[in-house]
Amino acid sequence: HTFPPGKMTVKDARGAFPTVDVPDHAHYTIGTVILIVGITGTLGNFLVIYAFCRSRTLQKPANIFIINLAVSDFLMSITQSPVFFTNSLHKRWIFGEKGCELYAFCGALFGITSMITLMVIALDRYFVITKPLASVRVMSKKKALIILVGVWLYSLAWSLPPFFGWSAYVPEGLLTSCSWDYMTFTPSVRAYTMLLFCFVFFIPLLAIIYSYVFIFEAIKKANKSIQTFGCKHGNKELQKQYHRMKNEWKLAKIALIIILLYVISWSPYSVVALVAFAGYSHVLTPFMNSIPAVIAKASAIHNPIIYAITHPKYRTAIATYVPCLGSLLRVSPKESRSFDSYPSSRRTTVTSQSSETNGLQKGKRRLSSTTDSESVRKTLQCMYFLSAKQLILIETIKMDVYSKWK
Repeated sequence: HTFPPGKMTVKDARGAFPTVDVPDHAHYTIGTVILIVGITGTLGNFLVIYAFCRSRTLQKPANIFIINLAVSDFLMSITQSPVFFTNSLHKRWIFGEKGCELYAFCGALFGITSMITLMVIALDRYFVITKPLASVRVMSKKKALIILVGVWLYSLAWSLPPFFGWSAYVPEGLLTSCSWDYMTFTPSVRAYTMLLFCFVFFIPLLAIIYSYVFIFEAIKKANKSIQTFGCKHGNKELQKQYHRMKNEWKLAKIALIIILLYVISWSPYSVVALVAFAGYSHVLTPFMNSIPAVIAKASAIHNPIIYAITHPKYRTAIATYVPCLGSLLRVSPKESRSFDSYPSSRRTTVTSQSSETNGLQKGKRRLSSTTDSESVRKTLQCMYFLSAKQLILIETIKMDVYSKWK
């Protein structure tokens, strides 16, 4: 039972799992691409998980979110690519109705988890950079894990409805993979499709955009304040705090690149689903359904590639624990030997506690010897922009200074 391109419907696919009349090389090409994506995503994300778990210097609350993203992408790779590849070789779905539902459920669960995790990463960067005091008080490993439990429960809640009759998990495209039913033009299916896109794509995307707009504003204001008060060429400790803030911005840029690539990868798939939602599913060919699905699944490889290129500590960690990759990542043996050689410390993503304590003491000594109230005021304002934890004790410093003035 074969259907010509563009004539197959979801209703037809539910029963006998038919094939689509396309050249064999189309199936083999897509199968090869998905196999490469699967191998890259599996190995790459495993290395990310391994590096972050082994390295003490990378074990921070914010990095738990990165590990979770790698876990969801890793599970996406191992559950989707082998099945998709096998079906492409057979040129049809061969795992039955239950296999189709399970496959599509895994794709939905891990895909939603990745998107919501990216939103959490963006919000975490937002709080660290724009509200450092709040991030110091709130974020810890325990609370980060609680947030991730909420992420997985939220993703599960949106992945389960097709099992209970609200929409369905069915074959799509060239009928070698499965997804939720976005082709059937019924009120129930359309309602699920629209709510799914609102709560797992558009709203998280708006939260990400909101976060980075204010991150850009905070960085711009901080740079302006530093130039105004002359902190760049003054106090060495304050200059160190400024560099730490710049490092936070570098991490935010890495996260932004990953987020943009993820959104770009899922956008074609979103457009296809929304075209069907609008009632124009008849214009969609099997290729127009399958190719966006492959691009979306390829989003699982972005995270490890970006970290391998842009994150020096990650590269060094991999070279340390997987020495054979050192030359590929351009990490010298000296860097590998020196990496992670210091005692583990529980640091926030804003600054090292020990460095801040020393800096605070130095700051107190400098302020105590200052007689110019205007310079003290400027120094305190610089510290506001450049240090998070120092702000917690800023009143103590001010009291010491003012008492000596009196």
